[in-house]
Amino acid sequence: MAAVSEVWDLAIVGSGPAGAAAALRALQLRPDARVLLVDRSDFPRDKPCGDGVAPHALDVLSRLGVTDAVAGFAPVRQLHLRSPGGQAVSGAMRRPAYVVPRRVFDGRLVQAAVCRGAQLTRHVVRRVDRRPGRVVLDGEITARVVVAADGANSAVRRQIGLAPNPPGHLAVAIRGYAPAPHDSPPEQLIAMAQDGWPAYAWSFPIGDGTANVGYGEVLRRGPVTRGRLLDRLHALLPGLSSLSGPEAVVELRAHHLPLSSHRPRPPDGRVLLAGDAASLINPFTGEGIFYAVLSGALAGEAALHGAAAGRVHRRRLRRALGGHLRDTTLVAGLARRPWVVDAGMRAAAHDPAVFDDLVELGLGRGRLTARTLAGLLRR
Repeated sequence: MAAVSEVWDLAIVGSGPAGAAAALRALQLRPDARVLLVDRSDFPRDKPCGDGVAPHALDVLSRLGVTDAVAGFAPVRQLHLRSPGGQAVSGAMRRPAYVVPRRVFDGRLVQAAVCRGAQLTRHVVRRVDRRPGRVVLDGEITARVVVAADGANSAVRRQIGLAPNPPGHLAVAIRGYAPAPHDSPPEQLIAMAQDGWPAYAWSFPIGDGTANVGYGEVLRRGPVTRGRLLDRLHALLPGLSSLSGPEAVVELRAHHLPLSSHRPRPPDGRVLLAGDAASLINPFTGEGIFYAVLSGALAGEAALHGAAAGRVHRRRLRRALGGHLRDTTLVAGLARRPWVVDAGMRAAAHDPAVFDDLVELGLGRGRLTARTLAGLLRR
């Protein structure tokens, strides 16, 4: 634990991609800044996730001086989509994605932040006190600005009075690892389901003979059982059902995804939200790592503005993602009707440019184009 008497320029709660990016950006701009990374876990640690890293996240990290985040992992260029009605489309993404287990990816980012000058400490934050000119965590850690990057169940978000996402804007998923097929080139697979839609299963090859596999759906009313998640996973990826013994699906863990269709208004003042804590999960695909590193970097930049940090962060986040977030919310709303998704897949199969548009909407900061709208209407 950091000394009680110390005052940090920036304390970051949560040291995943959003938290590490915040530290990296603050120290890039001010190498002498006193930055503390606070996390409840020791690193390396696992984080349930699809492990997909979009090229847009790597662009942000490269600008932060991190160029080895996916070193040693093969690019995955092919994407196969299957709609709720069974319409399929496959294609090469304009820029490849990567699949990197979070224990590796997050560990590399936090190590880069520590090498840059951040201090990492293990601590579970339970209380946030906003005082004139500073923020105090648990009566022990004092900072001029705090970035909440503590995930889907953010304690900091609760402490500053922001409610969690309501039903319809919160998803739940389960993730595991299974042997990857050897008889075909690496391809990311997303198999959408009619039962429980919006819902889909995925299989993302890592490149080491295993794949990250999982299933997720939007929560409508009450909780969803682990049994249902597993049943749907095996129904949509039937090849998993034959695995047993050492080839069984392992490391199954469930997690929540607060969707960006219901984001809290970023607060003014000295407490900022980034990544999942800010409900920055694409409601169309569940992608979150790009949003995490981008919003974290913007938070680290804004943190240097002291009392104006919240206002600066809100303005820069809106400039970077505002139009994209509006469009993905619109598309996610339209996609609640499975026939719209079927039409989208038919349009993407007919026109590679529509396929590219949909990939950009789902993985990057793409916008809903007239070309894609016209393709949907034609189909």
